[in-house]
Amino acid sequence: MSIYKNILDAITRGEKLFAVLIDPDKFPVSRSEQFIKKVKASIATHIFVGGSTVSSGATEILVQAIKKHTHLPIVLFPGDVTQITDAADALLFLSLLSGRNPEYLIGKHVEAVSKLRNTNLEVIPTGYILIESGKETMVSRVTHTEAISRDDLQIVVDTAKAGELLGMQLMYLEGGSGAKTPITKNVIESVKNELNIPLIVGGGIRSMSQIEDTYSAGADIIVVGTAFEEDDELFEELKK
Repeated sequence: MSIYKNILDAITRGEKLFAVLIDPDKFPVSRSEQFIKKVKASIATHIFVGGSTVSSGATEILVQAIKKHTHLPIVLFPGDVTQITDAADALLFLSLLSGRNPEYLIGKHVEAVSKLRNTNLEVIPTGYILIESGKETMVSRVTHTEAISRDDLQIVVDTAKAGELLGMQLMYLEGGSGAKTPITKNVIESVKNELNIPLIVGGGIRSMSQIEDTYSAGADIIVVGTAFEEDDELFEELKK
């Protein structure tokens, strides 16, 4: 069964999903076994791999190392086509809907097709919306786009709905790597009420209470990355 179908089925059953995001440029491969043991003992249902800027070949090396220690789905969350590897299980085919840089709306996707044409990766079209989080993020710098202000609620909601109408299968609200604060409950609730597709929320989430608040606001999948980079003791709160 496809990873996307599994996500839909889990949501239908009322389950909440959790993804640990690992950035290949910030994560030593030598830590893989020890780190993945903690992931497997936690509530994590997926492992996302990717970053805004990643050294060539680093993603494939990390994915191969992780796969030795887990059967959890490994999903690419790429900042560039150079991060695509057939070693993973699926790819979030991200379109940066919050920006107006054509390279990240469609240009990079065209570039990726030659890599994806003969791949076994499950490709999941995903709308990606960057929400202002109190600081400039690496995503903004790399893509030369600005995040949408959290105060422009209707713009956020309409952007998400437009992505769904364009055929996106997932919608991802992102505060950005190292965000100072999580996306607010009001923003998540408003977007969730408008969508008929699963909602992913990430950025600035660093505690169990913030995770619970994000789920209660309507997130179907929560993504946490930076918190584990800074202190993987958060896993103690996330044990099954």
